[in-house]
Amino acid sequence: MLQQSCSVAQTGLEILRTRLLPSTVIRSACTGTLQLKEPLNFWCGGRVKPSTKDARPSEPVYEPATGRVLCEMFPCGPAEVEQAVQSAQSAFKTWSQMSGMERGRVMLEAARIIREQREEIANMEVINNGKSIFEARIDIDIAWQCIEYYAGIAGTLAGQHVQLPGGSFAYTRREPLGVCVGIGAWNYPFQIAAWKSAPALACGNAMVFKPSPMTPVTAVILAEIYAQAGVPEGLFNVVQGSAETGSLLCLHPSVAKVSFTGSVPTGIKIMEMSAKHVKPVTLELGGKSPLIIFSDCSLENAVNGALMANFLSQGEVCCNGTRVFVQRDVLEPFLEEVVKKTRAIKIGDPLQEGTRMGALISKPHLDRVLGFVQQAKQQGATVLCGGEPYVSEDPKLKSGYFMSPCVLSNCTDEMTCVKEEIFGPVMSVLPFDTEEEVLQRANNTTFGLASGVFTRFRERERHGNRRVLLAAQDCHHGDGRRGESLLEPGTLCSAHWQQLL
Repeated sequence: MLQQSCSVAQTGLEILRTRLLPSTVIRSACTGTLQLKEPLNFWCGGRVKPSTKDARPSEPVYEPATGRVLCEMFPCGPAEVEQAVQSAQSAFKTWSQMSGMERGRVMLEAARIIREQREEIANMEVINNGKSIFEARIDIDIAWQCIEYYAGIAGTLAGQHVQLPGGSFAYTRREPLGVCVGIGAWNYPFQIAAWKSAPALACGNAMVFKPSPMTPVTAVILAEIYAQAGVPEGLFNVVQGSAETGSLLCLHPSVAKVSFTGSVPTGIKIMEMSAKHVKPVTLELGGKSPLIIFSDCSLENAVNGALMANFLSQGEVCCNGTRVFVQRDVLEPFLEEVVKKTRAIKIGDPLQEGTRMGALISKPHLDRVLGFVQQAKQQGATVLCGGEPYVSEDPKLKSGYFMSPCVLSNCTDEMTCVKEEIFGPVMSVLPFDTEEEVLQRANNTTFGLASGVFTRFRERERHGNRRVLLAAQDCHHGDGRRGESLLEPGTLCSAHWQQLL
């Protein structure tokens, strides 16, 4: 841990452009010294200070690794939302008239800037989110790759020409919707902002984006990058706030579409509000995904896959395979190996290179996850390792929201830890005997977001995944290769989507 102290009154691309904070200084943030004081709202091409009229109380934004206040977030009310939407409408008139090739060039420039500033953006993501720098870098890479991908598609969008009887013909045109709203989650702040904005902008739309109130920082950085890349002023705006601000956006008559990533209850409310104006809605919601491990698989690969499927980003991933079904023949060696490797996971300062598990997003969320572990014990599950608050030896991290990754055995399908999304580093292991049995149990859920299979038998892999009613499916062969990775429309209560936007 670096002991250098710094007091910073700048944030976002202002830091990135001027390089006032070299990487070594930014990395001292987990000593509890970085302070962000610039406005976090962005429209009309720049940061916007909170309105003094009808001002709302600020909300603290915490640094998960230290538990201290990183900055204050001022929620947007009706006036600010109206300004952001009007700004987006104005930019849409210009952007939508540009050719797809022209839009693609601007987006490629945005991807280039993100790629160039990868380290600084990743550092800021860690400070605001708590995940390890190792994972944050991957998130930033996925973000610029997504923008680059849709930049390439922008110039290929075309309608159809249809021949009709009598020598007549008909044709279709693809036209942008207008102002789209993106509402992001706190587990992948920068990446989700890129995922929602890239397809929208490529198709000629504008976007008003509301990040989670717990992770408001890096979405503003993305807005500044788009502006630097050359999008019209107001094309990608950021408004801060909680549920009230989100409601204002969903109910705004000039908003053409809403895309949301988050919980099932909130997703239902967003659908209800958007229906008042018959707006299309894209939802990516919760999950309780099955990971099925057959006895013929490579046990080493299965163990590593289960660790990633449960403990990536502190388990704060909606498509994690948290219901780990293990065929009884290999249950004992699987548990022995997975516990050994779980105990070896390095927890601590997320800005240190060797850290593989950072802090959970907040104290209430940490308490909630720990509560699931206690409830599982009361319902008969066995805690093989972890499931307790983790207190760092570094005094500056003692108030951080850390916990040790947990493996639960003796789980049954009726337990709360198996039925409900925990969204933390808790793996529930369940034995099974036959393929028919495990497929039936895997589908016994109200969610339908993802699934995974470890087996050497390819016909079982294909047959099994066809019968699991889940959206994203991963297949793993016995030789260590990863097979098909499939993405289909989400099912059940997990999603209502066919594309990233």
